[in-house]
Amino acid sequence: MKPATIPARATALESARRTFSVEISALQTLQGRLDDSFSRAVSMILACEGRVIVTGIGKSGHIATKIAATLASTGTPSFFMHGTEAIHGDLGMLTKHDIVLALSYSGTAPELLTILSVAKRAGIPLIAITGNDQSELATNATLHLNAHVRHEACPLNLAPTASTTATLVLGDAIAVACLEARGFSAEDFARSHPGGALGRRLLTHVSDVMRVGDALPVVQPHTSMPDTLLEMSRKSMGMTIVVDETRRPIGIFTDGDLRRLIVRHGDIRSLTVSEGMSLNPKCVAPAAMAVEAATLMDAHHLTQVLVTDPSGTLVGALHMHDLLAAKVI
Repeated sequence: MKPATIPARATALESARRTFSVEISALQTLQGRLDDSFSRAVSMILACEGRVIVTGIGKSGHIATKIAATLASTGTPSFFMHGTEAIHGDLGMLTKHDIVLALSYSGTAPELLTILSVAKRAGIPLIAITGNDQSELATNATLHLNAHVRHEACPLNLAPTASTTATLVLGDAIAVACLEARGFSAEDFARSHPGGALGRRLLTHVSDVMRVGDALPVVQPHTSMPDTLLEMSRKSMGMTIVVDETRRPIGIFTDGDLRRLIVRHGDIRSLTVSEGMSLNPKCVAPAAMAVEAATLMDAHHLTQVLVTDPSGTLVGALHMHDLLAAKVI
């Protein structure tokens, strides 16, 4: 192999556009070739009482890994089984309730033919995705999906490029069709992705991140301003909650209220918090989603919101910093 040379920018861009063109053309051809076999494959998977076991070797194995992950994260229980490992013990993963999705562009991979034989003997359905509808895997599978492409993007027509893209997109199409048939929602997706941004937004409740107990700055209406400021400083929320004798919030006193009170009165040491508090503070329920609290705070330009139970009793408070720390916003 000759030493690599750095191509001119125009040459590299031309190569990239050619690759895009070949792969887009392959996908368009595949789209036009879709028929009832695709619908039957989706129906088989939806009827599966076990898991979808996606298998392949080489580049097809890499694509199979991604398809299995996509299926699993969108409501179809699935995992990847490496074709080589399968015939050396991992076939024990299969149960009679499963379905196998086998990927081999040539349709002749010996490992997958062995898996096909085992699946047939066990009565386990096998859907094959190949680029050769006359191959042994294609003709003996329970169902075959044809991912044939006329040319690879590789100028030598050797490296799997357009063919792996076509197989991947076909797998994505199966996953999405199953997702839609199951009525899979954003909340369902979040439950599969609790560590992701969407999961945090859709699964985190106010009660998960609110401050409670001694962390809450709380005073009575008659509390003096010096004592009010001391409570605010101790609890570091930029405010204090003013409650009545039943612990129901009747007001809130914030840093902004403090500045406005000083402008009006100058010396505020003899005043009580009731003379400077804001009435009707915004409240949310502990069972509300944290993102709802963030929306409320944004809408009213607030940095804090109170949390009350159905009876109106104070149970917590939430600062914008709490939502940021929880990565809800």
